[in-house]
Amino acid sequence: MKVESWLRLVVVAGLILGLELLCRAGTIPKDVMVAPSQMFAHMCGILAAGKFSADIRTSLMNILAASLIAVLLGFLIGLAIHSWPSLRSAIEPLLASYYAVPTFIFYPVFIVMFGVGPLPIIVIGVLLAVVTMITSTLSGLDRIPNAMRKSAKVFRLPRWRTALFIELPAALPYLFTGVKLSVAYAFIGVIASEFILSGTGIGYAIAFAYNNFESQDMYALMLFVLLLVTLINMVLNLIDRRFQARRQR
Repeated sequence: MKVESWLRLVVVAGLILGLELLCRAGTIPKDVMVAPSQMFAHMCGILAAGKFSADIRTSLMNILAASLIAVLLGFLIGLAIHSWPSLRSAIEPLLASYYAVPTFIFYPVFIVMFGVGPLPIIVIGVLLAVVTMITSTLSGLDRIPNAMRKSAKVFRLPRWRTALFIELPAALPYLFTGVKLSVAYAFIGVIASEFILSGTGIGYAIAFAYNNFESQDMYALMLFVLLLVTLINMVLNLIDRRFQARRQR
């Protein structure tokens, strides 16, 4: 394990231990926050009992749908923009300032358009995630070495074979960075939307527990989200490192 990994582990462990001691000593009152060990124990209990299984399943399905749509749509839009330089010149400044727009202000419009249910939540997740996939696609296509395209011309490869067997593998490390960020943004969009747009899901369950002073459930679900995001991010980072290593050969 690298030194950076050990330092990261020490910092995280130190923060958790410090929080545990502050909660146990009463510096942080129990009605404000429960100790991390209690959060973990309660989380294991509610997961074993299946108390929030339906909410977890709903959120994960929404996140998966938003991620898949954002990745596919972002790739296709990025491909179209890259192949049309004048359109790219007009669109790129808008993409650069896209995240300055608070997407959640449109949720009343989405409710009117799509009704109350998973669809407006997925739409918000897609809107948050799609632009990062577009920009990653553009970046990946820009960085394909010209020598590869020239080699395809020398061998007289059809355009579809050039795109599939030369351009796509060359751009894949950059594309996967977009996939990784799209999943993260979709996660944020879906969980946050469930606080205000849904009657099911992890976000709704956390908000319900907060409004009803059920602190143990609230913190247990928050810890579950943190651990789940960390696990997904670790898996995606592992795959991403493999792509980056292949790119540097």
